[in-house]
Amino acid sequence: MYVTNTKSVQKQKMVHSSKHPLHYTAFLLLLFTLQGSQASHQSKNGLKTKIFLSPKFVLQPGSVSNKFFYNIDFPRGHIALKSFDAEVVDEKGNSIPLHETYLHHWLLVRYIQRKGLIQNPENPDYVIVKNEGLCNHGLIQYFGLGSETRKTDTHVPDPYGIEVGNPAFVPEGSEELWMLNVHAIDTRGAEDGPGCTECRCELYNLTVEGYGGHPYKGGLRCCGDGKRCRVKEGFEDVERSLYLRYKVTYVDWDASVLPVKIYIIDVTDLWKSEDGDHREKHRCLVEYDVESCPVGVANDRCTHTKTLKVSLPTGGDVIYGVGHQHKGGVGTTLYGEGGREICSSIPTYGTGHEPGNEAGYIVGMSTCYPKPGSVKISAGEFLTLVSNYSSEKAHTGVMGLFYLLIHENSSEPNAVLHSPAKAQEITTISKIRYGIALFGIVLLVIFVFIGKSRKGEGYEAITE
Repeated sequence: MYVTNTKSVQKQKMVHSSKHPLHYTAFLLLLFTLQGSQASHQSKNGLKTKIFLSPKFVLQPGSVSNKFFYNIDFPRGHIALKSFDAEVVDEKGNSIPLHETYLHHWLLVRYIQRKGLIQNPENPDYVIVKNEGLCNHGLIQYFGLGSETRKTDTHVPDPYGIEVGNPAFVPEGSEELWMLNVHAIDTRGAEDGPGCTECRCELYNLTVEGYGGHPYKGGLRCCGDGKRCRVKEGFEDVERSLYLRYKVTYVDWDASVLPVKIYIIDVTDLWKSEDGDHREKHRCLVEYDVESCPVGVANDRCTHTKTLKVSLPTGGDVIYGVGHQHKGGVGTTLYGEGGREICSSIPTYGTGHEPGNEAGYIVGMSTCYPKPGSVKISAGEFLTLVSNYSSEKAHTGVMGLFYLLIHENSSEPNAVLHSPAKAQEITTISKIRYGIALFGIVLLVIFVFIGKSRKGEGYEAITE
């Protein structure tokens, strides 16, 4: 789950197929007719639900699509996100199984851009609003899952929510928008389907230089947009257009909603303290390889364990937790100091053929919803993340991520807690500075910092 190429910018609006506009229009009509109230629904408790389609991406046997869709359809206004669920569907709205199209990941990213600006793929000019995670680069998403997306719970329990759309956070003349990254691999007719989904370089006919002299056997660098995994000789199948159908559940923001912050911890984080500074630099590799265990070792003893020890700058109540692993994963657990378990997330493997239960694939990850106030993390407390994989077979490009939603305890009212001085850290992935908009944000932060006599989190510009 990693944004690998910011130059793969797509059109900001929903794209209609020039070859089959009637099919696409019919699909949209069918989708919203059949789903009716689900497409736009509000319950008695103020919970609202909207269903959208991403722009299409086209796949043929063995091909890879890793698209970045900017300015996607998304609820507007000052709201609290309650869940984000997604799946891959075809033009008729049918769910597509993982053994045909493997969903490597989808990511939802928040950003700020000047109103009326037309995206330039060669020179993007926008500001990413990242989550509260520690990674200096990458893992910037608010939501993101992979093959487990259909059976992994993403809902934020009451009375909590993820605050977005706060007008005080957006500079005048700018707007808050959303980007969707969808990485899918068509494994129909593949010589080695599991190898294609693990992005093994040899199957993509690629040789990639590794880091530090180590060979790069497989991972994101070998299955980028437009690449193709080997298919069986003579195999033919149709090219098809697919979409990510996503459902956003939310409520209007008010003082009754308790805000949560999103933290993503990566077991590959190579963090270190900066010389002469209390700040730490976190280099998150995102993926790693699992070597097969030695010959003669019993399968039940073939477990590869990777561990990270790290601390968060702030603490609070843990509201939600979930891990992210790839095929071969057998579970991941986050521990606090003293070995107390904060959350353990175990994968569910499918046993059938139908979408959501595909045999051999991770189709869900268990989640943690602690009773409010029962599981706390202290600021600066050292946490230990453990990611376990079966090493009966070798695996490439695996991941060991952990998502946390944390509510910071505070006696201050929401209006103060959510002033711009306490807004999320903004980073930029463009080589061009945001200019007036970013300068305005900095001035606003300084103003609130002085007025409230508070210590803000700041805004940091990071270039590629």
